[in-house]
Amino acid sequence: MNAPRPGAGPLRRLVVLRHAKSAWPAGVADHDRPLAPRGRRDAPAAGRVLAEADLLPDLALCSTAVRARQTWELAAAQWGTPPAVRLDARLYAADAPDLLAVVHEVPGQVGTLLLIGHNPGLEELVLELAGDGVDDTLDRLGVKFPTSAIAVLAWHGESWQTLSPGTALLTELTVPRGHKHR
Repeated sequence: MNAPRPGAGPLRRLVVLRHAKSAWPAGVADHDRPLAPRGRRDAPAAGRVLAEADLLPDLALCSTAVRARQTWELAAAQWGTPPAVRLDARLYAADAPDLLAVVHEVPGQVGTLLLIGHNPGLEELVLELAGDGVDDTLDRLGVKFPTSAIAVLAWHGESWQTLSPGTALLTELTVPRGHKHR
């Protein structure tokens, strides 16, 4: 396995967030499905986890699907000053190569990028990019990447174009869950 090479450029982090749990209302197109009540609880929890782990992004790229946009809005509301967000239709139903192509377009000054989208593409992207993982993160990812899951990939590179299969280290894998209010 190829782990990130120290010293081959600045440390960069790709934070991958799968949208929170969505509803399946009758007669609503897939792109327009909103978050379910559980998703409306879990998305803010994801935002809190990112803040507590010092993983606030310099830029967020988000699918145009309603459930992804709502996940972004609820997560970012947990931060003092949310970063810029770019809604990108290419992230909806994208596979790993398409996702990586979008990531390659990110400006070099962005050190931490948040990518909000959908499975199976997100899970495939993380598995493809991770040359290694901390503790059991890769094993757990191979089992399941559920809604609201957050995967953090780190590598050294002069630009986002240097991110390629097997070059990143999967440093974190967590699934934030919000609590029901009684």
